[in-house]
Amino acid sequence: MTEEEPGGGRWRGIAKIGAVAAGLFAAAERRRRAAISAEAHVLATEQAVELAAERAALRSAERTARQLAAAHGAPADPDAPVPPEGAAVRTDDTVPAPRPAQPVDPPVAELPAGAAPLGRPANPVDAVPWSLRVAAESTWRLLLLGVALYVVLRVVDTLKLVAFAAVAALLISALLEPTVSWLRRYGVPRSVAAATAFLTGLASIGLVGWFVFWQVSSNLDPVTVQVQNGVRQLRDWLLTGPFHLTPDQLNNVTNQITTAIGKNSEELTSAGFTGVTIAVELLTGVVLTAFTTFFLLYDGARIWSWVLRALPRHSRYAMTGAGPKAWATLTAYVRGTVTVAFIDALCIGTGLFMLGVPMAIPLAVIIFLGAFVPLVGALVTGTIAVLIAVVTVGPAKALIALAILIGVQQLEGHILQPLILGRAVRVHPLAVVLGVAAGSILGGIPGAIVAVPLIAVTNTVTGHLRQRNAAGQEVFQAIEAARKQ
Repeated sequence: MTEEEPGGGRWRGIAKIGAVAAGLFAAAERRRRAAISAEAHVLATEQAVELAAERAALRSAERTARQLAAAHGAPADPDAPVPPEGAAVRTDDTVPAPRPAQPVDPPVAELPAGAAPLGRPANPVDAVPWSLRVAAESTWRLLLLGVALYVVLRVVDTLKLVAFAAVAALLISALLEPTVSWLRRYGVPRSVAAATAFLTGLASIGLVGWFVFWQVSSNLDPVTVQVQNGVRQLRDWLLTGPFHLTPDQLNNVTNQITTAIGKNSEELTSAGFTGVTIAVELLTGVVLTAFTTFFLLYDGARIWSWVLRALPRHSRYAMTGAGPKAWATLTAYVRGTVTVAFIDALCIGTGLFMLGVPMAIPLAVIIFLGAFVPLVGALVTGTIAVLIAVVTVGPAKALIALAILIGVQQLEGHILQPLILGRAVRVHPLAVVLGVAAGSILGGIPGAIVAVPLIAVTNTVTGHLRQRNAAGQEVFQAIEAARKQ
């Protein structure tokens, strides 16, 4: 028995693996050929079926042609070619004999079940003009938006105390937030920075209120005397002036005013109770605004994250970018409005002080607060100062005060607002006027104050979303163009 050569078992294993692989390859080849043969058989069967259908159609056409030829007196020769309708039929080999035309009724096309008559669309919607369909679609969507807006306004009107407190807190937070950021840059903890900014703002408001109350209370008696003198001068002017009123006519007017006050005493009393209710609501709103302001300064980022989580998932990415821009717009608006209001109050108050109008500083503070209503606020509060100047320092100085007021308003509209607010708040003056009017109708003085910042923030958010959608469309078009290439 010979000894096996080294490595012989390895070669036999390789040979067995090769044999198995060859067998598998052969089996796969047989399956492939069988599949090709089956596919060819299927194709042949389909061709045979199509050929049989064509032959059946041809036989049907020949049978129809023979029937038509027999109906018109032509020989029913199965091998004879069937002439087309309206052509001449040959009676011999040389002369073609014209076939008399027979009136044949045109075939009536039968409409399928559910089909519309000829000339009318199958779907009644297709008969409506496109412009009318677009108008109808837009109308019901606008009606739906109007109903939603009405519901929102009703809810805001019901919860107007909470709504105005939240909006006022946002405006105050936008004014104080730069102070918090400045303290944070120097390593002050967030809670300490928020508390410092909040208490500083609260103390400033308290000092301004105390100063106004002190000025009014200390100058009330002299102003009362001056007002009485002014009323007496006005009475003398009505008697000796161009109107030439008689004392009896003035007494009749005075008696009518007194009678009206007596008849409406109940309404005045109820107005007093209403005033007490308003005072309680005002105090509640102030406290609620203070708490909301502090928490916005302390935990504003976390509150914004919670708001984003409450939105639908597909809207979070868009609002994540729109939120900081809206906040920047609000901050720029509040800071710019405060600056413009301070300049208005300083200029008008200085003019009133130089003219000798009493309580010039409290009137300047009132003008400062009124300037938060753009375009018309400082004008209305300045008119009160002009009326006080009429009855205290005379018509001549009152006209000078009116000229100062109009000049400051022109300075504000043409120089201060474009220079200070700049491009941060892009709101057309017409939108400002209409927004202030609508806000005053819906919410009174608070509505007029919050109308313009609401319009500015809405304009910023809408512009950001529009730019985002346009950028998304450009990216999509670029991707589609790359795919086509």
